[in-house]
This record gives sequence, C-alpha cells and structure tokens, in this order.
Amino acid sequence: MTVERIFDELGHFKRFQACLYFAAAFQAMSCGIHYLASVFLVETPNFVCGGPDNITDVLYGNLTGSGLEDILPVFKAGTGPLVVRTASGEQWELSRCRCALRVNTKNFTYDFYGNKTVKGCDGNFVYDHSEVHQSIVTDWDLVCEREWLAKLCQPTFMLGVLIGALVFGDLADRVGRVRILMFTSLCQFGLGVCVGLAGNYYLFMVLRFLLATVSSGYLVVVFVYVTEFTGIKVRTWTSMHVHAAFAVGIMVVALTGYLVRVWWIYQIILSMCTSPFLLFCWKFPETPFYLMAKGRHKDAQDLLDTIAHVNGLQCTLKVEELLEPEEQNGRGLLEKEAKERPLQPEKKLSILDLFSSWRMAWRTCTVWAIWFIGSLGYYVFSLGSVNLGGNQYINLFLAGAVELPSYMVGCFAMDRIGRKKTCAPALLLAGVACMLIIVVPADIEALAIALCMTGKFAIAIAFGLIYLYTCELYPTIIRSLAVGSGSMMCRVGSVVAPFCVYLADIWIYLPQLIVGILAFIIGVLTMFLPETLGKPLTTTLEEAEALGREPGKKSSGLGSKDAGDGVEMKQHAADA
Repeated sequence: MTVERIFDELGHFKRFQACLYFAAAFQAMSCGIHYLASVFLVETPNFVCGGPDNITDVLYGNLTGSGLEDILPVFKAGTGPLVVRTASGEQWELSRCRCALRVNTKNFTYDFYGNKTVKGCDGNFVYDHSEVHQSIVTDWDLVCEREWLAKLCQPTFMLGVLIGALVFGDLADRVGRVRILMFTSLCQFGLGVCVGLAGNYYLFMVLRFLLATVSSGYLVVVFVYVTEFTGIKVRTWTSMHVHAAFAVGIMVVALTGYLVRVWWIYQIILSMCTSPFLLFCWKFPETPFYLMAKGRHKDAQDLLDTIAHVNGLQCTLKVEELLEPEEQNGRGLLEKEAKERPLQPEKKLSILDLFSSWRMAWRTCTVWAIWFIGSLGYYVFSLGSVNLGGNQYINLFLAGAVELPSYMVGCFAMDRIGRKKTCAPALLLAGVACMLIIVVPADIEALAIALCMTGKFAIAIAFGLIYLYTCELYPTIIRSLAVGSGSMMCRVGSVVAPFCVYLADIWIYLPQLIVGILAFIIGVLTMFLPETLGKPLTTTLEEAEALGREPGKKSSGLGSKDAGDGVEMKQHAADA
C-alpha cells in the first residue's frame, strides 16, 4: 500500500509514535480496571441471618464467643448454624438464610434435638466486616434469594462489552478514531465515578452496563489507532502489547482492592487512576490513514510535517505522492478490465463463505473454538483467581502479572517457530496445567495456584496471537468477515465466563478444570491447521484452501499483494 511509505520515510516507531502509543496504552489500563473491578465490588463476606438483640453468648462447634463478630470470621456455610443466647434466655440457631427459635430449652449446648420454630431472615442479615468493610452485597443484601442479582453483575457487564465493540467499532470508521477515543475516555471517567455514587442496585447495574460499552469501545478503537500510527516492522509488537496495559489494569485492581475495602471509594479511586489522560487526549491527532481515506489531504500533510518535526527529520513526503499514483493506476486497471471482459455483478459475500468447502468449514470451526476458549479461559482465570485459596489479592495480582511475559514470549515465538507451533502448544500447556489440579492435595494451595497461573500464561499467548493468525488463514475477500465472526465468538466466551466461574460453588477448581479440558481438545485440533509463517497472504478462496498442502499445489503470483495485504491484515487484527 502506498500510504505505508509514511513509515519508511518518517520512522516506524520514533519519538512521535512512541509518545502517542504509550499515552494511548496508559488509558487502556482503565479497560482492564473496569473489566475486573467487579471481583471486589460483589465480594460476599461471611454472613448469617440476623438474630435477636442483646446476644450474650455464641456457640459454633467447640468455639465460644460473646458476640457474632467473634465467630463470623471462622464461620463456614454448610457446617452447622451459630447458636446464640440472649439476655432473656432465648436460644436461637442462626444459619445463612434462616433462623430457628429453640422451644423448651434447658441447657445452652450446641446440639439440640427438641422442637424449633423456623422462619426466614426477612432481609435481616449480619455480615463479617473483618475483611470486607462494604460491598454492594452488604449494602443491598444481595444474598440468599437475592444472590442471583449479585451474580448478574459481571454477565451484564460483558453484554455491554459486546454491544460496545459493535457500536463504537463502526462509529470510529464514520466519525474518526480520535473523537471516539476522547468520548470513551471521558465517559469511562464520568460513568466510573457515577457507579461509585449509585444509590441503589438497579442504577448501579445500568451505569455499569454503560461503562462496559464505552470501555469496550475504547479498547477496540485503540488497537486501530496505534496500528495506524506504527509501521509494519513493529506493528505486531505494538498491537499485542496493548494487552499488556490491560494486564497492568488487573494488577491495579488487586492493589486497590487490598488497600481499600469500601466498595464505592474503591470504585471512585479506580476510575481516577487514568484521569491524567483526559488532560492531553484532546491534543491527539487523527491517524493519517483516516485523514487520507476521508480526503482531508491538507490535514494529512500538516500531520506528516508534525511527525517529521517531532522525529527530528526533514519532511519531503507529500500527500499527493501517496494518493495520485494509486488512484491513476486504479482507474487504468478498471478501464482495461472493462474492455477485456463484460461487466459482471459483484458477488455478495456472507458468513456462509467461511464454510465454502469441508476444508474451510473445518478451519473456521477450529478458529472459532480458539477465539472462544481464549476469551473464556482469559476471564475464568482472571475472575476466578480470587477463589483459588490463599490470599485473593495476591492471586489476582499474579493473574495480571503472568500476562506480561506471555505476550513477549508469544511475539518472539510466533515470528520464530510459527503461528501454529506457538498456539497449539500454548493451548495444550494450559489444558495439562489445569487438569493436573485434580491430583493436587487440598492442603497444597500454592501448587494449585501455580498451575492455574501457568494456565493463564499459556491461554494469554494463544489469545494474543489468534488475531493475526486468523487474518493469515483467510483470503482478502473474506478476511474481515473471518476476524469479525471470530471476535463475536470471543465476546460469547466473555459472556459465558462469569457463569463458569460460579461453578466454583460446586468445587473450587471446577471452572479451571472445564477450561483445561476444552483447551486441551482445541489445542489438539489446532495442530491440524496450516502454518502461515513466511507464507504470502492469499487473495482467493482457492489459494486459502491450498494453505498447508504441498508447495507444488499452491497458486503463485501473490508477491505483488504482500505488502498491501500485510497492512490490511494488521489493521483487521487491530479492529477485532
């Protein structure tokens, strides 16, 4: 593509691009923050049904105390009730969702076999505030029959992520990348603070849903933005390492959750973490690709002059040099083709073209499965890290920290040993690590956590490279469709992930085990995909089908398309 000359002349990643890149990536931290903030927003502490007033004694097995606050920190659901005695001599059994008044009691003992009068809690609960001072669960009593309201928080957020990706991805092509970046950044700050000030559950949910849409919108558009400002030599690294900023956001959530135990203060602090970005984002320029596509040639020339000045170079590049030859060649080719063959109606492409043959159908199903397990595994490991035992804040911090080396390893491996040979072993490693949790003794929490973090590390590698791999597996005519449909499967995985995490109520490691089994199966299927490293990008379905076959069976004459399609490929990867 002629426009790619910009980076050959002005630098692929010099001072100007570096400043924009790190500023945009800094704000991308807020997406990781808001995606994972619910981990501590909806944290449920130990609780029991609210008992009578004037409690003087409490029994829990062999433990005794003078008040509920003495016993609640060690209380475990399903192990028996708390038995309390009041100053008037009444004895009550307090469980999580019901309480019972003992009738005709004589001695104050834990075991009682007489008659009881059982009743519900009627919205009266007592919470253990030793770890969680305030969460939306304790403020709005989202327990027992209202527990499903708390569990709806993250799936609703992920639904907003899905809608935001669809809406803002399209708007960015219509009104420009910078306007969407500014709007979504401002809304992330404003809505984030408003979530902390929400006075009731339903307002909280609506604001969180809107926050999800703008957070997703920023994350989608920032990939496009950094891609269109960096040269092809560094585009793989810059696009993948936006994920690293997201991971840093997860680490910020863990640190803030440890220091702040009141949910609304915690939410407001998280929303303000990247607020400095708002001070200078209005100075961000529009991308040269967008300006030229919209015919804003004067603005594009001013931008090229600015890039050259900041990078310490002399700008000899003119916008006309980038556009006119391409336009003239395009008109000449069209006229020549019109004379040589009769005009034919343009074929309309649909998602069915991804299944045009058995070979392409198998490839599409496998690629969709990788997108799905990548997203499902990523969020199951992140959201479920607090349920693994041990210190939940350290667990979540580690879940973010292991991503940083994973992207570096992924970038290095995919350009050295190949896409398939990186993706398949990563999925297999994730599967083996998670399934090994079954044989870990219950008292060795550190080993189970280490295996889960290994799984997160491996899943992050596969999740990071599937964008690029998908682009290389499909021809130009359906490449955007392939990435778009894969991205939809990714969103489906993110919506399913919270429900999978809730399976930890059945067995603490069940979510990781499910991800491990699926990752292993999909890893085996990935081994049957063709390798694309060093292969020219395909332009037709026939050429795409030939990938992985004997060299003699492949179509030739693709060299002239490599450079242009390379840029297109990276842009589609960023759009996903």
